[in-house]
Amino acid sequence: QVQLVESGGGLVQAGGSLRLSCAASGRTFSDYIMGWFRQAPGKEREFVSAMSWSSSNTYYADSVKGRFTASRDNAKNTVYLQMNSVKPEDTAVYYCAAGPVRYFYGTSQYRAPGVYNYWGQGTQVTVSS
Repeated sequence: QVQLVESGGGLVQAGGSLRLSCAASGRTFSDYIMGWFRQAPGKEREFVSAMSWSSSNTYYADSVKGRFTASRDNAKNTVYLQMNSVKPEDTAVYYCAAGPVRYFYGTSQYRAPGVYNYWGQGTQVTVSS
């Protein structure tokens, strides 16, 4: 059974940092991409970043580029989202997700929540001003 388990959320002051983790289990993820999404109250789920387990490429939403960094530990089947210089508008529930690697190349389909098959339960991030 595939499981994605996020951790690391919490309350942080604006300008601070937080690191989210997502531990993946239940299958081999080498042929999957790993995405981070977020959803604020009353808003649609939005793309944050995407990476594959084998490529050095990582993609980010413009709103987080230069502040957030996604990384992975292949040996631990874990991906991370380092969030620096956080802003109140970063407040949301953050989700990690896994989807077929074919959506990682050639187009920007990796930005669409619909291409991801597996989702974690989400972790709340609240940024105070």
